[in-house]
Amino acid sequence: MSFKRQSKVWLAGFLIATGLPTLSALAHLPIPPKKGEIGRKEVKTPAPSFMLTDQNGKPFRFKPASGKLVLVNFIYTTCPDVCPLFTAKLAAILRSLAGEQRENFLLLSITTDPARDTAAKMKEYAEAFKPDFRRWHFLTGSQKDLTQVWKDFGVRVQDLGNGQIQHTNLTTLIDGQGLRRVDYYGDKWLEKEVLKDLRRLAGEK
Repeated sequence: MSFKRQSKVWLAGFLIATGLPTLSALAHLPIPPKKGEIGRKEVKTPAPSFMLTDQNGKPFRFKPASGKLVLVNFIYTTCPDVCPLFTAKLAAILRSLAGEQRENFLLLSITTDPARDTAAKMKEYAEAFKPDFRRWHFLTGSQKDLTQVWKDFGVRVQDLGNGQIQHTNLTTLIDGQGLRRVDYYGDKWLEKEVLKDLRRLAGEK
């Protein structure tokens, strides 16, 4: 792992452990959520299906009504602050679910920077967080395909042309029937909140 990548992972872990504010003002420029969309929001919206490319360069087809709980977020690999934080949060959630011996779930991290985030780059980024690639896919694709996915999830993305990507900070939880049930906006949500929602939805009939 490069020193730069190690620094990002350390920063993400430190921020989670200490509860200090994130450093989004440094370089990452998130698009603010709309009024009423800050924090945790329960919803009941059909999730879209799509075809993208995973970290191994293989086609990945997502069908929302799969019977699995799916946690989706949006990142880009050169983000210096909140994207590594989000990825570290998902890594912690994955460890907790594995510790509970839960299997009926998926995590999906979708890039907002298709111009730079190749499958190989997504895999390099992912490996810093020690993921289980059976349960967690890092997805990229063409500008056209990703633009449609962003639109379908209500994520706004703007490439500022200087290596910075402005995008909506959305993490969303999809139930086994293919409905988005909880949206988490911004970076203030806690892993324990998501785990509580996952357990609740897993218990629904």
